[in-house]
Amino acid sequence: MSGPSPDAPTIGVDIGGTKVSAGVVAHDGTILDRARQVTPHRSTAPSVVEDAIVAVIAELMQRRPDGEAPVAGVGIGAAGFVSADGSTVVFAPHLSWRDEPLRASVSERVRLPIIVENDANAALWAEHRLGAARSTSHAVMITLGTGIGGGLLVDGSLIRGRYGIAGEFGHMQVVPAGLRCECGNRGCWEQYSSGNALVREARSLVTAQSPMASDLLARVGGDPAQLTGPMITGAAKAGEPTSVELLAEIGTWLGVGMANLAAAFDPEVFVVGGGVSAAGDLLLDPAREAFARHLTGRGYRPQADLVVAELGADAGMIGAALLARDGAAAQPGAGS
Repeated sequence: MSGPSPDAPTIGVDIGGTKVSAGVVAHDGTILDRARQVTPHRSTAPSVVEDAIVAVIAELMQRRPDGEAPVAGVGIGAAGFVSADGSTVVFAPHLSWRDEPLRASVSERVRLPIIVENDANAALWAEHRLGAARSTSHAVMITLGTGIGGGLLVDGSLIRGRYGIAGEFGHMQVVPAGLRCECGNRGCWEQYSSGNALVREARSLVTAQSPMASDLLARVGGDPAQLTGPMITGAAKAGEPTSVELLAEIGTWLGVGMANLAAAFDPEVFVVGGGVSAAGDLLLDPAREAFARHLTGRGYRPQADLVVAELGADAGMIGAALLARDGAAAQPGAGS
């Protein structure tokens, strides 16, 4: 039996809190085609997100040119706890999935080999293979979006843990009895350093009619509900002082959390991705300062680099596709 062609592309699917993005990805990481579906935030029906996944895969498959190599498989990066065998999304704090058999459900509908991976693990794999972590075997990925995702690379391998849930750094408690998190606990890291935290703090200032927020209020026509992370980041890049201050606060908490992770895992590099990372040094400079200030043994140990993901918002998609390629290559008869 012959396996997939070495040049066969795979499809990578990246599931966020509000959208499903997908792409046909070549063996070298080049994205050949893209599709996207918007999904309701925290939909009560898991089938809604599943339908969106199937729709983007079908759209990409329908657009494949005649004569091109067939797609070898699909990798799905899910924002949640993925079981160790890659079959089930056990829990997704920002979606309604609970013990969702995603691999079987999607495979049955698209008739292609499917792998399911945590989205931050997928992003880290892409950065390790092709991006900011390609020169190291020990790295931590932090994805700042709706919440915080995380991935861990040790000796060149993804560390998933016994039950597949390693790397959920966003749900480390950093403030005892702190803000309530969607996971059910209080004081989780992502409540202080994430896109949600950034927007929450901006809206709080606007709602309180703080003079500091007058420019932000004007930008959204007086409606705090219109404040978004990208808008705040854009305002900060334009020099709006309150937005700069808000991003610096998010960055400071980011650095505190990474110092804790350095004490646990001692990586060579932290790669920061996700939508909030678009703020660049407005986020990372405060993070670097806080990291250096809180690092255990500071001054007497090598210090990890803090860098922005080179593949940007595409890292999760590309990584999922690369993992699907690895899975397809491991099938019986592959490459023969």
